[in-house]
Amino acid sequence: MSDFDAIDSLLAAVGPQAGLPAPEQRRELRERARLSKAQVARALGVSPSTVAGWEKDRAPVGELRTKYAYLLDGLAAKFTAETEPGTAPGPGEVPADEPAGQAAPGSPTEPAAGGDGDEVEVLAVPQPCVLCGRPAKHRVEGFTQHLDPADCQTTAPAAPAPAKPVSTTARPKTAPAAQPSTRPSERPPGPARRAFQEPSGPVDLIGQAVQAALAEHHGDVDAATAALLKKAIPDAMRLLDETRKGARYDIVAHPWIPDILKKQTSRGADQIWEARPKWTRHDLPPGRHEVTALDINGAYLSALKTHLPLGRLEHSTGLAHDRRRAGLYLITPPAWEHEAVLPNPIGNRDEPGPLWVTEPTLRLLLRLSGPKHGLCAPPEIHESYTSGATENLLEKFRIALKDARDAAIEQDDEVTLEYVKAMYSKFVSTMGESNYNRELYRPDWMHIIRSQAFANLWLKALKAHDEGLMVVRAMGTDELHITGDWRRVFPEGRGVTEVKVKDTYTAGTDATEHTETAGEGQQ
Repeated sequence: MSDFDAIDSLLAAVGPQAGLPAPEQRRELRERARLSKAQVARALGVSPSTVAGWEKDRAPVGELRTKYAYLLDGLAAKFTAETEPGTAPGPGEVPADEPAGQAAPGSPTEPAAGGDGDEVEVLAVPQPCVLCGRPAKHRVEGFTQHLDPADCQTTAPAAPAPAKPVSTTARPKTAPAAQPSTRPSERPPGPARRAFQEPSGPVDLIGQAVQAALAEHHGDVDAATAALLKKAIPDAMRLLDETRKGARYDIVAHPWIPDILKKQTSRGADQIWEARPKWTRHDLPPGRHEVTALDINGAYLSALKTHLPLGRLEHSTGLAHDRRRAGLYLITPPAWEHEAVLPNPIGNRDEPGPLWVTEPTLRLLLRLSGPKHGLCAPPEIHESYTSGATENLLEKFRIALKDARDAAIEQDDEVTLEYVKAMYSKFVSTMGESNYNRELYRPDWMHIIRSQAFANLWLKALKAHDEGLMVVRAMGTDELHITGDWRRVFPEGRGVTEVKVKDTYTAGTDATEHTETAGEGQQ
């Protein structure tokens, strides 16, 4: 910023500020327009948590205030023009063109006082609890739940869904509104519910973006690809928004996080151990061995299917693992006595003692300690930060990317393929502390997804070992070196459930040792 820019900023701050409605009215205008906090934040260049603050007890200043006021004034003018005389809803009434279960402006879903700064809403119509499925009257940070744990039960009786009001207000033909998505209050509670509705298919955002880039750069493949890679992060977030329509759970994009997830220094790391494998077998049997280096396709894409915590992480000590929850755990890992033939499931760690691990790492250790494998003792859990969880939170997002990837491979479309790779890899890498993605700040998710990719690779090594193949090396998320007839164990191809050959070499007695350390490669 130049000196003159700094002076202009000071003058703007001293000058008259644009007028803003009260915080509750700001929120009412946004909700009536069916705009999410993320959409407003994206338009104004701020984070969703900043928008939430503006709708609670804070207000922007300077140029941001002017832009925010312009948006709110526009929404207010739009609703004033659409409301005919004599048809305006009374206080607390739901407008006839609002979907059932959605709070109307002035309805009793305003934030109530909550502990520790939580935003607790009192719902006009009870909705299914995110943990037990029974009707609950409160929503905390976007998630319907019981405030008293005693009210939270594991079984939910079937109950009829509340009837939707009949629409009596016509929408203007010049500005048709999008069909509202089905809300949780419109679905019957009980175990038969699905985490997501049957997909109607998101808009072909990926195909549209590729065609637009090619048209803008007059068919220049390299230039179009470069342009698409630069916008992969915002495009991934837009696709996520599209695939979340009709979903059962809202995403808390900027929740409170514990200190263990915060970087210890400006350039350092936090306290979470991801169990990244970096293992090479020390001793091979006598003789020469033909080794195949396999590349695991779409490792991070497959890892999007993992147990992710939904809301704010809650601290607990000395409790057993609850499979209905997910998060981060301080454990003492078990001793590993199979280093000669299989990598340690927690990766290469020099320091003994407790460490913080993610949900996939803990589940892997518990699985290996069970009666089916019996490879180690159970880990000792000391404390945890967890929340109610689901494995399908990003499933429609993952499937949309997978389908686009599969189609690009089938059509030999390298532009789309590179674009899709960038979307899911950058989505994972920038959801932590990153200046490139301010819409989603979930370092817990980033660690969990990456750890799931590492766990998936480890399980492939175990499968090869159990099938009589010799595991020679396991690295990162996508590199597995083995000997033997691997094609009878793993299908070959470019799909996310298949593997492809990265390299072949000879190792062992009287053979030239393979000293190259292959990189992780592109997924």
